[in-house]
Amino acid sequence: MELLATAQRELEEIALVHLALVGLDSARGITERIYTSLEKLQTYPNMGISCRDKQLASQGYRMLICGHYLCFYRLIADSIYVYHIVDGRADYPRLLKGLE
Repeated sequence: MELLATAQRELEEIALVHLALVGLDSARGITERIYTSLEKLQTYPNMGISCRDKQLASQGYRMLICGHYLCFYRLIADSIYVYHIVDGRADYPRLLKGLE
């Protein structure tokens, strides 16, 4: 599994928000939960759901739900590429327009 630069930055931002609002344990906890969920993709690459956006779905993008967070990824050959990790409560469809 490869966490692309954008997804890595987004995960770091999520951790910083948790650190500022709730504390170090929360920041570590959310980071660990997201990494643990993503690691499961190595065994079960299709465990995420197909994207609702038809164009993204037709390009093979899938979405893994991890609490309030959504991880957008694709399986290419035998490799998993994670493109974005976003808060599902935010206006994330706007972010994903860049994936088309």
